[in-house]
Amino acid sequence: MSDALLSTLAEALAELVTAVETSDDEDLDPDTAVKWLENTGHTLGGLGAADRRALDGLFREAALRQPPGPWREELLKVSAGFGLTEGLTGEPTDGPTGGPTDGLNGGPTDGLNGELSERLNSGLTAELTEAPHPATCDAALESARRFAETVRAADPATPVPTCPDWTLADLTRHLGTVHRWAEHLVRTRARARVLARDVPLDLPADPAAYPDWLAAGAERFAATAREADPDAPVWSPGADPHVRHYPRHVLFETLVHLADAELAVAGTVGPLDPGTAADAIDHFLGNAPYIPWIAEPLAHLDRDGAVLRLAARDTGAVWTVALGGGGFTWSRDSRDSRGIVAPRRGAEPTAGVAADTGELLLLLHRRYPADDPRFTHSGDRDLLDDWLAATAL
Repeated sequence: MSDALLSTLAEALAELVTAVETSDDEDLDPDTAVKWLENTGHTLGGLGAADRRALDGLFREAALRQPPGPWREELLKVSAGFGLTEGLTGEPTDGPTGGPTDGLNGGPTDGLNGELSERLNSGLTAELTEAPHPATCDAALESARRFAETVRAADPATPVPTCPDWTLADLTRHLGTVHRWAEHLVRTRARARVLARDVPLDLPADPAAYPDWLAAGAERFAATAREADPDAPVWSPGADPHVRHYPRHVLFETLVHLADAELAVAGTVGPLDPGTAADAIDHFLGNAPYIPWIAEPLAHLDRDGAVLRLAARDTGAVWTVALGGGGFTWSRDSRDSRGIVAPRRGAEPTAGVAADTGELLLLLHRRYPADDPRFTHSGDRDLLDDWLAATAL
């Protein structure tokens, strides 16, 4: 089935669901409407995690193609109403769609104005943590400035060991493109995906000028994002279709590529703020299921029931990743005063890895090899290797 047909079918289903849910009793018998929505919810609840993620993304794209207003806001609630995102990020949960059953998942309902409406008005799942929007914009700009300074005096032809076949010029061009792409999406409030190749780049002819070109684009992005309402809807490639997604996305991508540049130029990575690195890990885990080339390998990993635990030595933060259902759930916890993490639903880790927070971030992005002595391993090492292979960007 073509992407265009899938998108059209998702849009038709979202509009039909919204029309049913918002109809008056005189226009549509409430019992009929509830039964139809329950049956549809039950059918969708049987989808695997990867398929639920894909359908959620199609629903959101369909909504954002509509002009701003009440109708678009109702369309944005469809995915959450059907529980498509439950159990896929944040707290591990029970059941095929991640929680106790209700009107949309095959259980009892009080009608369109009861529990069903409450579910449909619950909104989209937000990311677990985030710094204030202006601070994130500033941090993204500062990281871009550090990147520009790192590569400015270096030979643009310098190889980047952590990005095979790339030079510093390639890396700088890529990151500068990310800034201009994100600025375009935030400024235009794009309602559908925009490819980076369709955004004007004004790329200099001389690679030696790339660092200044990148810095200028970063300044423009930070200014545009800082002035924008962080809650304004805009298409995003991840879990959060709002402006606030982009400063976080740009900041964390810049941090990883700054590490690439530092390794290429100096052979070592500068200090990473543990709080920012932890937020970046949350961001990665929260958005990974929306990335097709990650979601698809994870869906076929065949490690249902396996639990991977990432422990940060410097902050005590612990991420628990539970595989299953064609995807994974995850949570972040902290050790208590004795250094003990409370178990979640009795699940013991199949494998664990410990390091400082920034090192764990760079491990997830495969900038450090898992065999590096800075990492301490426990349990089934193959699970970590399988995870890293499946989630490679």
